[in-house]
Amino acid sequence: MPKFTANYPHHEDSLLLSTPERLNVETPYTGKGVVIAFLDAGFYMHNDIRQRVLLHVDATTEDIHEDREISHVDVTSWHGLMVSTIGAGNGYTSGGRYTSLAPESKLVLIKVSNPRMQVKEADIFRGFEWLLKWHKKYNIRIVNVSVGGDVVSHDPEHPLHHSVELLTSLGITVVISAGNHGTEVIVPPASSPSAIVVGGYNDNNSSNPDEWRAYHSNFGYAFDGSAKPDLIAPAEWIPSPILPETLVSKEARWLGQLLHDSDGSHLNHILKSGYRDLNIKKQLANEPTLELYNNLQHRINAHKIINKYHQFVDGTSVAAPIVSSVVAQMLEANPNLTPPQIKDFLVETAQPLENISGHQQGAGAIQVNSAVSKAEQSRS
Repeated sequence: MPKFTANYPHHEDSLLLSTPERLNVETPYTGKGVVIAFLDAGFYMHNDIRQRVLLHVDATTEDIHEDREISHVDVTSWHGLMVSTIGAGNGYTSGGRYTSLAPESKLVLIKVSNPRMQVKEADIFRGFEWLLKWHKKYNIRIVNVSVGGDVVSHDPEHPLHHSVELLTSLGITVVISAGNHGTEVIVPPASSPSAIVVGGYNDNNSSNPDEWRAYHSNFGYAFDGSAKPDLIAPAEWIPSPILPETLVSKEARWLGQLLHDSDGSHLNHILKSGYRDLNIKKQLANEPTLELYNNLQHRINAHKIINKYHQFVDGTSVAAPIVSSVVAQMLEANPNLTPPQIKDFLVETAQPLENISGHQQGAGAIQVNSAVSKAEQSRS
């Protein structure tokens, strides 16, 4: 029986890189003392963040509910789980390996999908309204927005534009994903000039810039004519916890073990123990065939399995929280930084990549060490 293989670059000679590894991070900061709000479709109180969540805000309707726990988990929960753990997770379920750059930050989770499990501009606006009202109470310094509005708008008075500009003026750094269609379309709230809009690049699971390639990020202009995105961050092969209590998590428990069974010696034991979760006949578990191997390998690839608890994900939705985690480090280094200063430091230190168009990369790839160093040097 052939050996099961991972479906990401360099899998034969390395594990999937963590965010600190892929960005060559050497800073001592962890986001300690910084509160990040994540505004997203839904969330899960995952062990990588659970102990540091200050509040979960359910803003799916005008009747907004606030609680320490999450009362309802559905298909929308996966996106916010992915974004919040990449931005602020401590790597608990990976033994500390797949940690974020802000593992000691605090979180406020704001669910903005509506009862139809969609995210529209009105839903994002409702979340912004809550932030504007309560940000001081929770000392929120960053809001990560990995969801987008409906249509292009160049109206400075658009409600989402107005909210972002107001949040920024109040000292909250707004980080927004650019979108993933590779087209010249930037929609509110990403078309707000003061926002830090994040595109992506594909680092091919390597910390070597020579291997980095373009990602199909959206690009375009803010309502004042300034170009977006402002910079880019890793957007492919990013480790994320699998949403528990789902079909993927049930299968991954066994598929992850198969993937890491280096010599195939545990194949029969794994299949005999997990055949029900894998929905295969007991006879096949006892006598595996090449057809079964191909089926299981297909599932490993389809679920993007790293191990029994993690999968890899992509999108500017995950590039944005990486930038938010860098902002948390910058604010830990210098709590007096303003949003414009933070944006300037990120843009000034970004590294342009030769093989990506200027439209898609803005100032270039984020440089964590340099940006945080700028924050340190700006302390009075």
